[in-house]
Amino acid sequence: MPLANFEDLETQPWGLFDSLDIDNYVIGTFIVRLGKKQSGLAMGQFAGVEQSTGTWIRVPAETAEVRKNHIAKLIGCYELPNWEYELPKTIEYRDYCMQIAWPKINLVNTEGKLNFALLFTALIGNISMGGKLKLMDMWFPKDILATMPGPQFGIEGVRKYLGVEKRPLLNNMIKPCTGHTAEVAGELAYKVALGGVDVVKDDELIADQKFNTLEDRVTKVMEGLDKAKEETGEKTIYMVNVTDNTPRIFRNIDVVQKHGGNGMLINYLPQGLTTVQQVAEDPSVKIPIQMHMDFAGVWYEDAWSGVTSKLTLGKLPRLVGGDVIVLPAPYGKAPVVPERFIQNVMECVYPLPHIKPMMPMPSGGITPGMVEYATRDLGFNIMLGAGGGIHSHADGPTAGAKAFRQAIDAAMKGIPVKTYAKDHKELAVSLGMWGQKKTGM
Repeated sequence: MPLANFEDLETQPWGLFDSLDIDNYVIGTFIVRLGKKQSGLAMGQFAGVEQSTGTWIRVPAETAEVRKNHIAKLIGCYELPNWEYELPKTIEYRDYCMQIAWPKINLVNTEGKLNFALLFTALIGNISMGGKLKLMDMWFPKDILATMPGPQFGIEGVRKYLGVEKRPLLNNMIKPCTGHTAEVAGELAYKVALGGVDVVKDDELIADQKFNTLEDRVTKVMEGLDKAKEETGEKTIYMVNVTDNTPRIFRNIDVVQKHGGNGMLINYLPQGLTTVQQVAEDPSVKIPIQMHMDFAGVWYEDAWSGVTSKLTLGKLPRLVGGDVIVLPAPYGKAPVVPERFIQNVMECVYPLPHIKPMMPMPSGGITPGMVEYATRDLGFNIMLGAGGGIHSHADGPTAGAKAFRQAIDAAMKGIPVKTYAKDHKELAVSLGMWGQKKTGM
């Protein structure tokens, strides 16, 4: 393929961003690493053809009319650094940022809705196996965004249900992860709710298994939460893991709602974005959806391939209807670049046309001592995810939950957590400070 053909411009796999009728395209942004003898301009055009109208060689049915209406166009090709005069003999590779625009007609079904499977097949299908290439971002025209459900509840809806206006919300994962019974789950849920947890969630590893059926577990846990509410006056949401084979997930959601469940958890990447969208658009579904991040590293972990975490953990789960997203935070056990973490949260909460904000839930080895860092970075409009940090408390899970609530109170008041712990036993025990002289704290 020549680097450029200045004839029949409308049929060519390249163009100018400024001349694009942008409302008719979906734009993918990529980073690409090529060999020192390879051209980014040629590779970008080849990718546009390969992922739209053509293949490695021109075929007769790929007519000018077909290309005019359906070819993907390279609209940006930026080498980093931007060599102008010559290529240094010492370079080993060439790095690019590229933007390719796909006609939206290629990606929507006959109902005018985005076909997610086709979206990924086009933007990062065969070319994902062609070397170092990573999908950094997707841009959608407003009419495609208008077909996306987005969160039904979102931040405001979850807060309204719980009756909590401002402070960070507290989420606890039932531990052990799997193998426990419904009775154990109900008892643990009661204890952590008694300590002030706002949301109890299943671990992502338990769903509807013979040793702990969905029906038994939601019944026992809701009984425990109702009992705690009678004592504390505070509501608690139970995010029940409904993840299952399709269409059995819809049977699971029905079971949860019929037995008084007030929330659901979905392992959204193994389950599939389109399935989650179908759940979110179902008018019979009246409870919030919490999205779990498992499998996400397969998508974004490599620096030069896959799909970025800002898409995986932010934009895409929000568009398909997630109300709360569990995402790795740089404070605990999860390895994540702090900048990526901030970008992911931005994708959750920054304004999108008609799409509500999705509540970010920093998670992964979070302890009370980390609350002040999370609120420093993100403010108070977050949900904090804590599992072992609550259940491992020396005085039990109720005390563990109280320690987190005390750490949240300290952050709200602008008091350093260790200073606040001097007069709050549960927090002091959690921080390993109890029994020390006050002057030594």
